[in-house]
Amino acid sequence: MKYLLKLIILSALCLACKNSTHGKPLTKTIKNTTYPTIGYLEKIDDAFYDHVSKSTKIEVIADGFIWTEGPVWIADEQCLLFSDVPQNINYKWTENEGANEFLNPSGYTGKDKKLQGSNGMYLDPDNNLILCQTGDRVIARYIGDFKNPSPVFEVVASQFEDKKFNAPNDLVIDKKGNIYFTDPDFGLEDGVKEIEYQGVYMIDTMGEVKLLTSKWPAPNGIGLSPDASKLYLANSIPAMFISYDISKEGQLINEKIVLDLQEVLEQSISKQKPDGMAIKKDGTIFLTGPDGVFVIDKNGKHLGTIKTDKLTSNCTFNEDESVLYVSCHELILRIKLN
Repeated sequence: MKYLLKLIILSALCLACKNSTHGKPLTKTIKNTTYPTIGYLEKIDDAFYDHVSKSTKIEVIADGFIWTEGPVWIADEQCLLFSDVPQNINYKWTENEGANEFLNPSGYTGKDKKLQGSNGMYLDPDNNLILCQTGDRVIARYIGDFKNPSPVFEVVASQFEDKKFNAPNDLVIDKKGNIYFTDPDFGLEDGVKEIEYQGVYMIDTMGEVKLLTSKWPAPNGIGLSPDASKLYLANSIPAMFISYDISKEGQLINEKIVLDLQEVLEQSISKQKPDGMAIKKDGTIFLTGPDGVFVIDKNGKHLGTIKTDKLTSNCTFNEDESVLYVSCHELILRIKLN
């Protein structure tokens, strides 16, 4: 995000003295059967409670990071992977062990430790971990092991029309293996930009990169409907949530503004712009943005919000969609759903 460099500087100055939500020293590993909680639920429509129980608590299951992003649930390992973008480290969380380093480095494999690590992550149909390696400016595949990890990657795509990507941010993969991703210029160093616009792309199963749209100035989170007939896009500036139909030829058509979140953003506490999302098998959308996670039905109706009142960046479900995991500034959250 565009405020990420400022966030890194501020975090570096205050991280040593910063306290957790409950006034205890920060720790990256919380191993407890009873976790601290934050936030509250804000219902707009009664249908909200079809997805989020009235008694649901927002649990803090890991703490002490700088800027968490890209959560992905690995069902075979019963673990959550997520990125701490400024640290250039991926972490692995399990109920028994808490959060521990998984990949270091995660998204910038050069010598300059100041560049960003990985951001969005997703499993392809073969359960390979695909990453937006923002620092390296590529889409990559992790080729190491989940039980004995090592930061070994292969590049899936690095450029479009012989020009290097800006800063790949988030991605989603359909059941065929087509990779859809956003490429804003968030945090990109001066003088290195090769593509003037901020694009949304698709990498097909043959490895060909196709530009889908360059209309939006700050494409961020991205998602697909369960049948992959619609693509959803969160644009940060202006704060918009957009949908497209995907034509038989793979083109984006019938653009629709699902939610204009600019006023909500201006009135929010955190000033967090629309960001990542997770979409249930029934089409319900969980979108991170101003002060929490927006729950939106498949027709685009905002049902309510899981309120954190904090910078809330991305989310993912476990395998049966009974749990939502959320990356939220320095925290990782867990919300047990219906």
